[in-house]
Amino acid sequence: MNFDLTEEQHLVADTVRSFVERELYPLEQQVERLGDVPREMARDIQRKVIDLGFHAPNIPEEFGGGGLDHLTFALLERELGRTSMALNHWWYRPSNILCAANTEQRERYLLPCVRGERMDALAMTEPDAGSDVRGMKCFARRDGDDWIVNGTKHFISHADWADFVIVFIATGEEARGRKRITCFLVDRGTPGFDIRLGYNSVSHRGYHNCILTFDDCRLPASQILGEEGQGFEVANEWLYATRLTVATMSVGRARRAFDLALNYAAQRKQFGQQIGKFQGVSFKLADLITSIDAADLLTLSAAWRLDRKLPANREIAQAKLFATEMLARVTDEAIQIHGGMGLMDDLPLERFWRDARVERIWDGTSEIQRHIISRELLRPLGA
Repeated sequence: MNFDLTEEQHLVADTVRSFVERELYPLEQQVERLGDVPREMARDIQRKVIDLGFHAPNIPEEFGGGGLDHLTFALLERELGRTSMALNHWWYRPSNILCAANTEQRERYLLPCVRGERMDALAMTEPDAGSDVRGMKCFARRDGDDWIVNGTKHFISHADWADFVIVFIATGEEARGRKRITCFLVDRGTPGFDIRLGYNSVSHRGYHNCILTFDDCRLPASQILGEEGQGFEVANEWLYATRLTVATMSVGRARRAFDLALNYAAQRKQFGQQIGKFQGVSFKLADLITSIDAADLLTLSAAWRLDRKLPANREIAQAKLFATEMLARVTDEAIQIHGGMGLMDDLPLERFWRDARVERIWDGTSEIQRHIISRELLRPLGA
C-alpha cells in the first residue's frame, strides 16, 4: 500500500522491519517462556536502536529526539507491531507528554530519557477507575508548598523498569462535582511510593503490568507537570498518540499473522491440492487482507490528519476500534487455516491470538471508541 509515501518514509519502514525480523524475532520464544525480558537482553536491544539512530523517534528534534511526523511514526509503530510488546518496548519511545515539562523538568526527566539514561512509565488507571477516568480515587491534598498523595494505581505498563512515573491524581473538585486532575512526576524511591509487579496476564508475556501505591507520599509542587488541575489538557496529545499506536501496531501484527496463513494455505495439501484453492480458505484470505488494508488506511489517514493539525478525534477512534477488532478476526482465522498446528507454540499464532485480546481494552475500550465516534457524529447536529 503506497499512500503517497516519501522515499524517507519507505526507508524508515524498511529499516524497522528489517531490525525486527533480524534482532527481535529470534528472541520471542525465550521471552515467552521466561515471561520476562532479561535485563542484559533489554539493554542490548536499546543499545542497537541507539546505534541505529532511532532512539526516542517520537520526541521533537529540539529535545534531541528523532522528530518523526505522525505519519512516519505510524509506519514505524506498524513494523514494531510485528513482534511482542515485551520486545518492541525496548525500541524506546518516551511518553511525549514529557514535552510539556518546564526547563528544570526537561533537564531532569525528558532529556535523560531521550539519551537512553532514564525510563518513564505512565499511570492513570485505578481499580475503580478504568474507562471512567474522572472517577479516580487516588487523591492529593495540599500541605503548604507540597502535596500529600494517597491511593492506588494498577495495570501500569512496565513500571517495574521505570526510573520515574508520570501519574495522574485528583487534586480537588471543580463545578458540578467534576474532579480536578493533575499530572505529577514521581521518582522511584520517593518515600511513601511503592511499585510492585501486578497480575499475571495471558497477553503480552514479559510486558509487565504493575501496581503503584501511595501512602502519605509527599511531593513538592515542582513535581507537577503542566499546571495544577490541567492534567487532561496535558494528556490530550498523549492519548491521541497511544490510541493511534495501538491501531498501527495491530495492523503490523495482523499482517504477520496473515502472511503465515497465506504461506501455509499455498503449501499445505489436502484432498490432492493446496488448501488455498478451496473456497472455504481462499475466501477467508480475501476477507482478511481486505480488512487489514482497510485498517491500514484508517490508521495512516488519522496520522495524516494529525500532521496537518486537522480534527482527528473521531478518525483515531475509528482506527483504534476497527484495527483492534480486525486483529482479533485475523489471528482467529489464521489459526483456523492452520488447523491444530495453529494452537501449538511452535508457531507464534497462538501468542498473537492471546495478545490480540487486550488491544480492545487498553487505551480506551472498543465501547469508549464507539462513544467517541457517535458523539462526534451527533455534535454538529446539536444532539
